[in-house]
Amino acid sequence: MTTSRTHTETINGARIVIEELGPEDAPAIVVHHGAPGLGSRAEPLRSFGPFADAYRIVTFDARGSGSSSDDGPFSHEQWVADIEAIRGRLGLGDIVMAGGSYGGFLAMEYTLAHPERVRALVLRDTAADTSHDHLAVERARSFDVVPIDPWAIERIGTGNFADNTEFERYWRAILPLYDHHYDPAAVERKAASTQYHYATHNAAFGVNMPAYDLTGRLPEIACPVLVTVGRHDWRTPVPASELIAERVADGRLVVFEHSGHSPQLEEPELFQATVRQFLRDAGVDPHD
Repeated sequence: MTTSRTHTETINGARIVIEELGPEDAPAIVVHHGAPGLGSRAEPLRSFGPFADAYRIVTFDARGSGSSSDDGPFSHEQWVADIEAIRGRLGLGDIVMAGGSYGGFLAMEYTLAHPERVRALVLRDTAADTSHDHLAVERARSFDVVPIDPWAIERIGTGNFADNTEFERYWRAILPLYDHHYDPAAVERKAASTQYHYATHNAAFGVNMPAYDLTGRLPEIACPVLVTVGRHDWRTPVPASELIAERVADGRLVVFEHSGHSPQLEEPELFQATVRQFLRDAGVDPHD
């Protein structure tokens, strides 16, 4: 079993909880979680933990999420600056940057800001702009497995929550949309284990996302890019991933046919094999 190394660092004025797995002298993969204000390092650890047999896995609770402090600002610029500060603090050198969903937004933003630092980019169920967001609302309205509270549907992507109680009500309501196979017990476990930071989410979706559009800059990303997505992803559908893969200089798209928003968890063996092959093809060899 790979030993986890957890430590807390002051990064750009915020208290950031960082967790590492794998050999310290191996190529580093920095993985950014999604869902600001809801996500944490727990998902990247599950998704990329198996790679610690050959790679140094670095993940963390971003400021305003998980167990890290609620020190703003909660902007893309600040979160990107935090990634770079963590990379420097840990002496990682050049890295593989990875991120899913909102973490994919930041992985792309980091790669654009620091292209010389990124050997390869791994994206999962993400988007380069908001042009497909209306499809998420349509899918929520037409979801036929369990009814989705209309109150929650109206708040998708708005960043409009008064407190954590309201925010938790929203999260519980939309969680059934995320997985290809609905499991009410799993939904309850996820909702109960979430650390809620409504102000972070409000900033991410109420302030950051209306101005978010990387489509014109995608051709600037020159490193190899793996774009993965679940066929049944309700939040960031396949066309959003196709756009990224088509516009970056060296993109590879892989669609997981039996997954929703989380193929790394719903089809883990295939996801891991896909990423390992991509890293080999990209020349990120742990034996170098």
